Amino acid sequence: MRVAIICKDKPGALQIRLDTRPDHAAYLKTGNMVEMAGPLLDEQDQMCGSLIILKVENMTQAHDWVGSDPYGLAGLFQSVMIKEWNKVIG
Repeated sequence: MRVAIICKDKPGALQIRLDTRPDHAAYLKTGNMVEMAGPLLDEQDQMCGSLIILKVENMTQAHDWVGSDPYGLAGLFQSVMIKEWNKVIG
């Protein structure tokens, strides 16, 4: 199954994102669950969140992955939504 992870940064947390970005990028490359990932941008093209597509066996695996993400561990996110996602095109 695939899941979409949509994370919204806390207001004023850009420096946390920048400081933690190398660890987060390395985490994205571990294992083989991440199919695609990238930052969400605000109206000024500043990073304000994350969108990640994982291929997992179950929702527990997705929640465990999110729980170990360096961004989340650093307290970057205001909210995190994990939803099953169906790939139709691409």
